[in-house]
Amino acid sequence: MKLWATIKKDVRILLRDKVGLTFMFAMPILLVLVVTAIQNNTFDLLSKNNISLLVSNKDTGRFSKEFMQTVDKLGMFKVVELPGKSNDEEVTTQLRNKDAVVAVIIPADFSVQLNERAKSITDKALSSFGLEGDSTAAKVNSTSALLMYYKPEIQSSFKLSIQSALTSALQMVQSRQVLKTLYFSINEKPLPDSLEDEMLNNRMAIDEKPLTRSDSKEIPNASQHNVPAWTIFAMFFIVISLGGSIVREKSSGSFIRLKTLPTSFLTALLSKQITYLVVTVLQAILIFLIGVWIFPYLSLPKLNMPSDILGLFIVTLVCGLCAVNYAICIGVLAKTQEQANGFGAVSIVILSVIGGLMVPSFAMPASFKGVMMLSPLHWCLKSYYVLFLEGGKLKDVIINILPLILITLVFQLITSIALQKKNLI
Repeated sequence: MKLWATIKKDVRILLRDKVGLTFMFAMPILLVLVVTAIQNNTFDLLSKNNISLLVSNKDTGRFSKEFMQTVDKLGMFKVVELPGKSNDEEVTTQLRNKDAVVAVIIPADFSVQLNERAKSITDKALSSFGLEGDSTAAKVNSTSALLMYYKPEIQSSFKLSIQSALTSALQMVQSRQVLKTLYFSINEKPLPDSLEDEMLNNRMAIDEKPLTRSDSKEIPNASQHNVPAWTIFAMFFIVISLGGSIVREKSSGSFIRLKTLPTSFLTALLSKQITYLVVTVLQAILIFLIGVWIFPYLSLPKLNMPSDILGLFIVTLVCGLCAVNYAICIGVLAKTQEQANGFGAVSIVILSVIGGLMVPSFAMPASFKGVMMLSPLHWCLKSYYVLFLEGGKLKDVIINILPLILITLVFQLITSIALQKKNLI
């Protein structure tokens, strides 16, 4: 059978391409492991008190101790106390030398400032209630209560999260003192501890629930985000091997010789599509199995597979078919193997960026929203996310598969026109 003989030929060529096999299998596996580990560690930094916070407490009052206790209870920081007499230069030196990203200096008048602010707020509140209070209280010192040093390499969003947490702890200490002062001014006796706890800690809870299409209560983890994304990246990176193979066959005259044989060039193209489609499916299976079986041994969150395995298989086939046709298109248009490899690799990185693999789609500028829709990797990622993150089924991803099929047909049309212009068919 002509097709089977052509497939065997393409498989032999593929097995001889050691560099291509490395790009198709080894590199994606390494990317999945590294990126998932880094992102999972970032989640742990914010949720498992792994952010080292250097604190230099120059205050001897009780409010600074309350503040540090409140910060510790947030569960976000690992507090490292520095000598209280450390000056600013010594604190910054410690911040540079230690594995920390932020340091806080509590000034010597911290407790005094906080007490004055509490009294000022209390007097104004009593005056507004029509009770005895000093509405013309002296102005409170407007200087900052804390000084925070941070390493400039941390992202703004990360710095904002740290600053918000410290502000929340500061407000908690100040609110507690305002409440005590106000209660004492009205009742002329200290605020009972039980009432204080009830008033300050009786906050309404927020229940978190991911938007899903099923009743699953599993919380998406770093693996759910990264494994599908880098599986798609691996699929499209077959352009290095497949595109280069097509260029070599064009240069060697194989396509011309096919026209003299009792076979069709479409048979050769179909053979490459089938061969490399099988490769993309094997890539997906291998990476998914690593996420399920290997990740737990590396202290990474296990990949939770979708309930609709048939839907997952069909999405993988459609994504793989699109990747194969893109690689064939690049191989036909390129004049040299260097062009195919260079343009193919760079274009995949660009398409992955605008497609949401490296930067979340919701973080894209408005001007990029339209361009994002043109990236086949965007539709691949949306299809996988519906299955992995939302617990969806095949019927839920049809709306994402259709644009992907349309883009695949466009690649096939461009390939056909290019082959006709080069008199290869």
